[in-house]
Amino acid sequence: MSVEMIDDVERLMGLGVPYVRARGGSDYWLYATLFSATCPVAVDDGVLAGAAVAMRSQDDPGDVYVQDVMVHPGHRRRGIATGLLGVVTGQARRWGARRLYLTSEPGNTAADATWRRLGFTNLPGDTTTDAGIQVVSDFKGCGRHRAVYQRDLVAGAIAGRRNGDPGE
Repeated sequence: MSVEMIDDVERLMGLGVPYVRARGGSDYWLYATLFSATCPVAVDDGVLAGAAVAMRSQDDPGDVYVQDVMVHPGHRRRGIATGLLGVVTGQARRWGARRLYLTSEPGNTAADATWRRLGFTNLPGDTTTDAGIQVVSDFKGCGRHRAVYQRDLVAGAIAGRRNGDPGE
């Protein structure tokens, strides 16, 4: 992600409602300026087709958190999310990170299928949806229940590549 792409990224993320919520331009400036190594974008024929926002934890540098992954509806099922997460995974491995983790809205069954296909594990929660997704209550604050997913980068590195992760 670059500063020049902020408006396009903000518009793209706005297409993800209700599961992905666009943040303000100053947030995307922060991502493009301070976290660009883990905020890749995908451009197809001059059009922004996808973007990911991820960052390395300052408190635990072994963790890389994936905040958002969004692929334009007209560009889905082309491996763009796999490629974006491959860039994030490659950088995380270069840093020596132990894991990638992310959260998802409990009702987002399409995201659940994507994360599992890409080698993420749905971590145990205190409730389970009708679709079998484990959910941690109040994970992101009061009333903000989330399905939490993790991908181990040390033990899962070889298995992850079999699941479509280019790794770098």
